[in-house]
Amino acid sequence: MPMQALVAPLLAMPRAAKRALALLVDSGLCVLTIWLAYCFRLNEWTVLTGVQWLPVFVSLCMALPIFIVMGMYRAIFRYANMAAFIAVLKAIAIYGVAFMTIFTALSVPGVPRTVGILQPFLLLIAIGLSRLGIRYWLGDTYQRILHQNTLAKVLIYGAGNAGRQLAGALTNSAELNVVGYLDDDPRLKGGIMGGLPIYDPSDLPVLAEALGVHNVLLALPSASRQRRNEILEHIRKARVNVRTLPDLTALAQGRVAVSDIRELEIEDLLGREAVAPRQELLDKAMRNKVVMVTGAGGSIGGELCRQILRNAPSSLILIDQNEFALYNIHAELLKLAEVYKHESLQIVPILCSVRDQDRMEHIMQSWRPQTLYHAAAYKHVPLVEHNAVEGIKNNVMGTLITARAANKCGVSNFVLISTDKAVRPTNVMGASKRLAEMVLQALAAELTADRLRTNFSMVRFGNVLGSSGSVVPLFRQQIKDGGPVTLTHPKITRYFMTISEASQLVIQAGAMADGGDVFLLDMGEPVRIADLARKMVELSGLTVRDIDNPEGDIELAVTGLRPGEKLYEELLIGDNPETTEHPRIMKAREDFLSWAELSKKLNSLNASLDRNDMVAARATLAELVSGYSSTGEVSDLAFTGAETNPAHEDVNALASAAGNQLRTTGA
Repeated sequence: MPMQALVAPLLAMPRAAKRALALLVDSGLCVLTIWLAYCFRLNEWTVLTGVQWLPVFVSLCMALPIFIVMGMYRAIFRYANMAAFIAVLKAIAIYGVAFMTIFTALSVPGVPRTVGILQPFLLLIAIGLSRLGIRYWLGDTYQRILHQNTLAKVLIYGAGNAGRQLAGALTNSAELNVVGYLDDDPRLKGGIMGGLPIYDPSDLPVLAEALGVHNVLLALPSASRQRRNEILEHIRKARVNVRTLPDLTALAQGRVAVSDIRELEIEDLLGREAVAPRQELLDKAMRNKVVMVTGAGGSIGGELCRQILRNAPSSLILIDQNEFALYNIHAELLKLAEVYKHESLQIVPILCSVRDQDRMEHIMQSWRPQTLYHAAAYKHVPLVEHNAVEGIKNNVMGTLITARAANKCGVSNFVLISTDKAVRPTNVMGASKRLAEMVLQALAAELTADRLRTNFSMVRFGNVLGSSGSVVPLFRQQIKDGGPVTLTHPKITRYFMTISEASQLVIQAGAMADGGDVFLLDMGEPVRIADLARKMVELSGLTVRDIDNPEGDIELAVTGLRPGEKLYEELLIGDNPETTEHPRIMKAREDFLSWAELSKKLNSLNASLDRNDMVAARATLAELVSGYSSTGEVSDLAFTGAETNPAHEDVNALASAAGNQLRTTGA
């Protein structure tokens, strides 16, 4: 930095001023080499007097015009190459011949002849070294300055220890150039730290434009969620891309690279504090126990496995019918077990469908799980809506089969992962999940104390940020692609929770179950999807293109509600939630049918599914599930062919849209 501060003014000088400075330097070298020639000749340090100044005058009058004519001042010294040095050699050769002719061949009284020989050689060495020094001094520094000017300029928000460490880690970055800090502390504003200025955050909009800054890195590891949200809300006005600090452990160990700097954490977009889990509830559910997770390869199932592993079960049984997903989560958990030094932990991946009753019973009899989390379900609203047969069979019948196997094999606790879409559902997915809840409620009520071996409960929550199909990673990709960001409706709202927080609450809720409980997770206030999309665009340093800003960067495109989609989701059917010992977990006592009545209806539903009669199946769903009303025709694409459907192209488009989660706002 000091070298750059010295060189930068020189590089910024006008071309004429630089040439004048070069002439001045060469003039000084002429004088210096004349004096050195006298010193070498007389073998002592001497002071020039009288006629001894004549060679100085002649040298200046001869050398400078020759150098100018030979083009020595047209070259850019920091780019000096061999051709430039040959030009210097030629110019001094011409000068040397003339100078030696006067002072050596013809001779001047009072001036030793050897001065005429020594001085041209000394001048050649002096000018050659000066050009070489300038090349490496100015050239290398210029390249560094030029390289830094081409890097993305960033400001670090937070001039504390984390901010200073981050700036140090990025000193030699090949991608980012730190140009200063932002800090709210009035004692730091206007100061200099590590050669970098500290600015007032309120000046960020002006600074971003004046300094050419397009990125702000948050270095506030100890700030509360509320404070971070206040800062993000302020930064949104500055049109800069906001990213967050790497892991503090990596930072402390000096292992920070640009690749470690992350996009804003999902928690920052959620806008509220997460409640720390209660360790005694986590321990009660799984420590030193055999735990089974169905749907282990999915988003929720996978995160449940990660949280379970951290709390040291004796064995973790992974059930999934997707080979690739099961392979991935198994490999990840093996590495995680090494990190947590759980050498004795067994992690068992088993390929199995939860609808295979014999195999599920065999697995449970072999491994004797004490706690089971049932996360195996089809959850994407459009896909299930148009693959209704498979959706109902998996979500309802799969839950029934797994629950019966669990009770038969003595599983102590069975926890169903449910959804807010089970409340007054408008789609097959929500209705099937509510019916799955009713199955567990009926089983818990029917099985008497001497026959009941399993404590059944279910946990209902809304959308999980970061899960497959979640809006946050999908909106990020759409923003990177230049838009548009797609919304199904401008007023659509959803409850959101981070995947880790949801998984921890599921485990804690299951530990509090008495039997047949329907737990609700407090997900805070519902989030308007359009506001979330706008916030993500603006925190990416871009603007939303709309009527008020037709020149904006990213458009928010409304595609229309999909079949079965609601504008607003609910968590409670009735109005009687009960509090629990955990501040974020509530309990509902939802109405349900007795097992005797429900089992008959389930047999009828299963028969309708076996003959692919969706009209009858939907009628049974509507009869069983309170508040269920389909917003469109329920069909199954597996049984809708081109010959029977004149709108075959529309079906293809619908199937494509169903599978394209870039339009997912409620799945």
